[in-house]
Amino acid sequence: MIKLHNIDRRYIFILIFLGVILPLFFPIGFKLEISENVRKVHDLIESTPADSKILLSFDYDTSSKPELQPAALAIIKHALSRDLKIVCMALWPVGATLADEIYKELAHDLEYGVNFINLGYKTGGLVTLQALGKDFPEVYTKDINGDNVNDFPIMTNVKNYSNFAFVASFSTGVPGMKEWILAANGSYGLTVTGATTAVSAPGFIPYINDQKQLVGLIGGLKAAAEYESLIGQPGKAISGLDAQAIALSIIVLFIIIGNVSWHIENKREKVI
Repeated sequence: MIKLHNIDRRYIFILIFLGVILPLFFPIGFKLEISENVRKVHDLIESTPADSKILLSFDYDTSSKPELQPAALAIIKHALSRDLKIVCMALWPVGATLADEIYKELAHDLEYGVNFINLGYKTGGLVTLQALGKDFPEVYTKDINGDNVNDFPIMTNVKNYSNFAFVASFSTGVPGMKEWILAANGSYGLTVTGATTAVSAPGFIPYINDQKQLVGLIGGLKAAAEYESLIGQPGKAISGLDAQAIALSIIVLFIIIGNVSWHIENKREKVI
């Protein structure tokens, strides 16, 4: 223990590096207990009839990508397995690019303009969301590539929120999920669900109530991992959670070793 107390810190750094990097390539898949809020998001998609249109809003940037991108990817995979048609948009400038990254990753399962479309970023926040509820085609006339949305079958008969089964916001701040709850659900009765960063999740729990202002919530990487487990498609959330668990375990182990060895050495010095 005394020898471990004096171990070269570089060995600790190497162990933590391996503890982080290996699970990312070789996921362990620790058993997860599925929370009720995550299950509600899953059940909402499961209960949505095939061929329904759903609206996904990418309301985050690259700083929140590690937490929210896995959740967005898992929801899209689940929606595709249910034959739902996915309309993406963004209230944050980088959000449209992040949605495009998912499209490229799943291009073999998607038919652009038929079961998937990326409408791109739209400024305006709450004002834009109110306008979408009145006249969706007036707000979005072009997609992210500058093509006329009327040229795509997926946008046929899309007039307002009533043409969507629900909206899922992947939110890291303002504008984001709160604005969707206030505008889409509060003013137009559109069902709202989605994912937030772990630090933001507690602030949205009160909206999951009897009035169904918010139906379920994927809060942070752990909840995203739960969702991946629930749909049986392990991804970056599960591997990321594995890496966190192992790295933290190594840190705790060496904290214990450090304290125990210190007490042993201190006691030995007193005896001498």
